[in-house]
Parts: sequence; C-alpha cells; structure tokens
Amino acid sequence: MSEHSTDQAGPAEALAGPAKALGTTGAESLPAPGAEARAPRPVPAVSRSDAPRRHPPSPRRGTRPPVAQGFTVALGVLLAIALAGSLILLRGVAFDVFAGLFIALAINPLIRLLVRAGFSRGQAVLAVALGFAVVAVVALTLIVPAALRQAEQLVRGLPAGLANLADQPWVEDLNAVTSGGVDAALQSLSDAAGQPTLWAALAGGAINFGVGLIGLVSSGVFIAVLTLYFLVSLRGMKRGFYSLIGASRRRTAIYLTEKITDSVGRYLGGMVILALCNSIFSLVLLTLTRVPFAGAISLAAFFITLIPLIGTVLTTCVMTLFALLSSPTAGLIVLLTMLVYMQVEAYVMTPKVMSKALHVPGALVLISATAGATLLGLPGALVAVPIAAACTLMVRYIVVPRQNTR
Repeated sequence: MSEHSTDQAGPAEALAGPAKALGTTGAESLPAPGAEARAPRPVPAVSRSDAPRRHPPSPRRGTRPPVAQGFTVALGVLLAIALAGSLILLRGVAFDVFAGLFIALAINPLIRLLVRAGFSRGQAVLAVALGFAVVAVVALTLIVPAALRQAEQLVRGLPAGLANLADQPWVEDLNAVTSGGVDAALQSLSDAAGQPTLWAALAGGAINFGVGLIGLVSSGVFIAVLTLYFLVSLRGMKRGFYSLIGASRRRTAIYLTEKITDSVGRYLGGMVILALCNSIFSLVLLTLTRVPFAGAISLAAFFITLIPLIGTVLTTCVMTLFALLSSPTAGLIVLLTMLVYMQVEAYVMTPKVMSKALHVPGALVLISATAGATLLGLPGALVAVPIAAACTLMVRYIVVPRQNTR
C-alpha cells in the first residue's frame, strides 16, 4: 500500500510543482479524477517559407485606370471650350437678357410703390409700360432729332470755334505765360479738325452707327419685351429659385436674394434719376449762359453722368470746355455753378436717392466700373457696380460666417 500510495503521489506532486511555479493552484492544474494526464502538444517549428507573406495593397474600389481618367479630363476641357465658344456666339442674346433683367429690377421699386397705392401688379406694370412708351415717343420725335442737328452743327463749327478761341485776349495772355503752348495746342486741334481723313473716318463711323442703330432698335424691342416679362413673373421666378435650395439654407438664400435684388434695383433707378437731374440742370444752365448746342451737350451729359463716381466730374469738364468756346465769362460761370451742383449732388441728392441701395467702397466702385466699361462699355460700367456690391454682400453673409465656424 505504501508503494502504491507513493506511486500515486509521485505524478501528482510532479504536476503540482509546475502549477505552483506558474502561480496557479493544484486543483486547476490537475486533471479530473479518473482522467489520464495528457502531455502538452509540441509547438511545431515555423520555417521562413511558411511565414505569412505581405501582399501589395489592392486598389480601391471605384478607381479607374489612368487612361480613362485622362480621357475624362480631356472630355471636360473640350466641353468647357465648347460652352465658352457658345457663350461668345450668343453674347448678344445674353447681353439682352441681362439688360432686361437689370431694367426690370430698376423699375420694380416703382411697381411696388403703385401696388401699395392700390393697383394690382398687372395694372402697375401696364401703367409703367405706357408711361415709358410715351416718354420714348416724345424723346424720339422731339429731343433726339434736335440734339442730332445741334451735334452736326457743332462738328461743322468746331474749326471756326477753335480759331475764335485763339484770338481771345485771355487766351493770348495764357499763351504768353506758357511760351506758345496754348497756341500750339489749338493749332494742332484746328489742323486735325480740318483734315479730310478725319471727316472720312467720321462718315464711316456714321455709316457704322446707322447700321448699329438698326440693330439697336431691334435689340431694344427684344429688351423691352423681356423687361415686361420679368416684371410680371419676377415673384414666380424667385419662388422657383427658392424651391431649388435646401430647406436648411433657404432662409439665408431668401434674405440675400431679396436684399440684393431690392438694392440693385434702387441703385440703378437712383443712377438714372441723378443722371436725368444732371441733364436737365445742364440744359438750363447752358441755355441761360447762351452756350450754343446746349441740347446736344445736355443729352451727352445724361449718358456721361451714368458712369459711377466720375460721371459728374467728366460732365463738368465737357460743359466748361464748350462754354469757353463761347466766352470766358460763360466758361467761368458754368465751372463755378457745376462745382456747387456737384456738392449738392454728393451731400444732399445722392444720400436721399441711394439711402436704401448697396453701400460700396469708392475703390471698389472705381475698379468695377473700369472693368465693366472695358468689357461692355457704358452698360457694363453701370451694371458692374451692383454686381460687385452683390458679391461683397455674399462674402459678408456666407463666406465670413463659414470661416468663423472652422
């Protein structure tokens, strides 16, 4: 019995030793009663050839070969070139559409005023259209022909006017002070006015102007029709535009769109009102000072004054030069009176007319007006300023808040 017990205890103690060494109890290490003790399985040796190999990363799903990507980029470039060419070919139509839209925005404040007075929107549009038609007929039958006749007389009498200006005493005194500089300048102007090539160029320009006038009339009819359409359907166009914007951004889009369209309309309408006041004041002033060709000069002053920021200054210079051709007294009176008018326009008329329009820094007005005039002439200079102001407003209310939240 002792040998048997000794033999039974030997394997138990042998198994208990490693268990204690591993920090576990013997009960956890020993097999269950009646079970045979199993030797641990040998761990097979791992050879270098059996080690897991590293494969290169598989390409992501959705990626295309470089040839397909290059073909897509080339196709996009060709599509962009085709669209640019189409816009260049359709630039006349695009200009008419944008002109009709901006004219509609300029007239829309007047439509709102009539609606608040009790008219329906259709009645207000009809009344404004009839009013502008009457003004256009009067201008084409009375004002424009008289202004063109005066412009023709001005061109014909320009050499004689320069010669008379050179004979005036104050010009001779100024010529003595400048050592003959004034006389040389007047002589060069007189020679240029007397050259046949100048009149040939003017005749060719007149022919081109006549051809362009026919196109201008047809374009004017198209713009007038578009303007009436935009005035009638402006609110529906806005609602359709708002429905294309997500609900989370719709409130901001409505606020910016209403503010931009209202401010642009007030700006354009204010510019036309200021130009009309300047033209009427110029006609009265030149008539009182007995300056010849007052109608042609005042009609030109209307279009010159539409140029933002510097239009009134240019009008004053032109009026003063033509008044000096008449007499130095008339030139001095016109210059001083226009300087006073410029102050009244800047500090009294402009704040009242432009109180609800977009406020644009002077440097931005000058840069945008110059760029617009370079691209599209006078209409471009007139439209570029509200576009720049609208861009400034979007940067202020969209771009800046997004940058502040980052």
